[in-house]
Amino acid sequence: MVIRTTNCCLFSSSSRYLLRNACSIRSRKITIAPKTGQVLTERRSDRALPAVGPRRSTLISVPVFLVILGASTLALFNYQKSSTSVVSSTLYALRVHPEARQLLGDEITYKYKMPWISGKLSQLHGDIDISYRVKGTKGEGLMRFKSVRKTRMGMFETLRWDLIMDDGRQVVLLDNSKADPFPQLESLQS
Repeated sequence: MVIRTTNCCLFSSSSRYLLRNACSIRSRKITIAPKTGQVLTERRSDRALPAVGPRRSTLISVPVFLVILGASTLALFNYQKSSTSVVSSTLYALRVHPEARQLLGDEITYKYKMPWISGKLSQLHGDIDISYRVKGTKGEGLMRFKSVRKTRMGMFETLRWDLIMDDGRQVVLLDNSKADPFPQLESLQS
């Protein structure tokens, strides 16, 4: 008697009847849902997939993520600007300048705890044009500073350094009448 397997059932080639218990039915492990308070320890691999949530949450979360990413990038670049030697030097020079002390008073510092440095600050390319808000015990204002380097290895030339008070007064802090503090360097570069 030859037995062959076809469609998971065993049939006899010489007989016409189905052998008892000849069909092999594969059983799968049944996982019972946990009762309230119990932990689900196993999950069936052939379980139904969960329903896909609405696309609305994706449509909201992607723009929110991009806005947060952009704001973080701006804050990081601004922090980098505020940490440069140019910004700290101009603030120090403003603190010791007699006219600025007369208008702003003592304790001259940034107006905000996290200062916003506006403008371009590119020492590598020789272009500095910045402004930021300052305050003192007597008043507040906007400090502007512009300096350029005309040649690749040249010295920076300050074109503008002024203070605009909140009441509209503009004070030029740059004094070109004084002698150059580095005359020997200027003659070497010519």
